[in-house]
Amino acid sequence: MRKLLVPVFSAVLLVSCGTAKTASDVSSSQNSAVKGDKAFVSAYKEIKAADLKKNLYVIASDEMEGRDTGSPGQKRAGEYMVNYYKNLGISFPKALGSYYQKVPSDFMKKRGGSNLPDSENILAFIEGSEKPEEIVVVSAHYDHVGTKNGVVYNGADDDGSGTVAVMEIAKAFQAAKKSGKGPKRSVLFLHVTGEEHGLFGSEYYTDNPVFPLANTVVDLNIDMIGRDDPENRGKQYVYVIGSEMLSSQLKLINEAANKRTNNLELNYKYDDPNDPQRLYYRSDHYNFAKNNVPVAFFFDGIHEDYHKPTDDVEKIDYDLLAKRTQLVFATAWEIANRPDRIIVDKK
Repeated sequence: MRKLLVPVFSAVLLVSCGTAKTASDVSSSQNSAVKGDKAFVSAYKEIKAADLKKNLYVIASDEMEGRDTGSPGQKRAGEYMVNYYKNLGISFPKALGSYYQKVPSDFMKKRGGSNLPDSENILAFIEGSEKPEEIVVVSAHYDHVGTKNGVVYNGADDDGSGTVAVMEIAKAFQAAKKSGKGPKRSVLFLHVTGEEHGLFGSEYYTDNPVFPLANTVVDLNIDMIGRDDPENRGKQYVYVIGSEMLSSQLKLINEAANKRTNNLELNYKYDDPNDPQRLYYRSDHYNFAKNNVPVAFFFDGIHEDYHKPTDDVEKIDYDLLAKRTQLVFATAWEIANRPDRIIVDKK
């Protein structure tokens, strides 16, 4: 996740609004694409702690040299991810022509990206069976801060955890598709670059979307979900940020999906517009939100190894990582398969 240096975003006022609806109301209105669905249960079980661990031990290894934007190590991580999708039989958006969306050096430089080289977003895609033009985005950044003074900053949690979660969610959707129960809406698995330097990859995507933003239903963004913070040490929780800022339905859908699955403690501390961390503005979902696309940001908090060389794979809680990944999958499944697109009814 990007460090907070100065309050650079001021275009959107963060407002957390109450609602009279309940989780049971939204459950009945969406005809419960999750509850009692054998296809969902089977796909959900595809998400396993051991598989998350296997991929993270590669993505956050020393070989990747901290995955700095445009670096050889980041490109090696990207190649591993692309091969993963190829092996699963998950292709790329046809309009893009490959898994790679180039993010030019000049684009980043104009936004304060100093002398960063060209880099790439990585996109994998499963087309919807009934409403393919409507796009559900599941995103995470795969860059980190690189190597400093010969020390590798592996970024296992930030955002190796989100990266492998997106990969595992894609695997679950693909398993459902292979069984004839693929998502009704299309799902885009978006791995963005340049987040640590300024949310550059997600900004480039939203400035140059492969699919029209008007057709983008939601962005479920995952940035650090493998650890706990001192405030929640040992708890089964996740911070959820921004889920009711643009749509009154999204928060309720996420809560209903949570209750049907692992029933984690959903912590809304950082929805407070006065919170000094300003987390709503500090990860890639923000570039979707400022374009009026509903978002939910899943996060584990600021822990003692944040942006330090000690953010290593051995410190990840893989069982909790799996539960949080399953929650995002359950939410994405509900949104991708419910009869009606979620509404944008807030500004």
